[in-house]
Amino acid sequence: MDRNIFRCWSIIAGVIWIFTAVFYWVFSIIGGIILSGFIIVFSIEMKQDFGKKPYYERHLSEDIPFDSDKQTAVIKCSICTGEQVAGFKNKEDGHFTEVMVIREAADLERFKKIYGITEIKKEY
Repeated sequence: MDRNIFRCWSIIAGVIWIFTAVFYWVFSIIGGIILSGFIIVFSIEMKQDFGKKPYYERHLSEDIPFDSDKQTAVIKCSICTGEQVAGFKNKEDGHFTEVMVIREAADLERFKKIYGITEIKKEY
């Protein structure tokens, strides 16, 4: 069923009570059951989401392969904005493949861990 219908039952009990000063237990029980169900479903969803990898990390090592013989791990840094992007630079033609944005030190460590890199060169 549509979620708006369920929300409507819990609101109806409050609206009727405000206008008539009569409290209808049936509507409040239905609203309470719906609210309890929502809380249960919400807690299940939150438990399932906990511990999952973020979307941008899910397929990094599979989608963007790293070959240490042909590529070098590089962080491109912008002089103007300070933005840092981690990626791989081809040793033959210098082509840079962006992998992820580095916002903090934890992002850099995560990048190193995913690809098994120990040292990274910075380019400006």
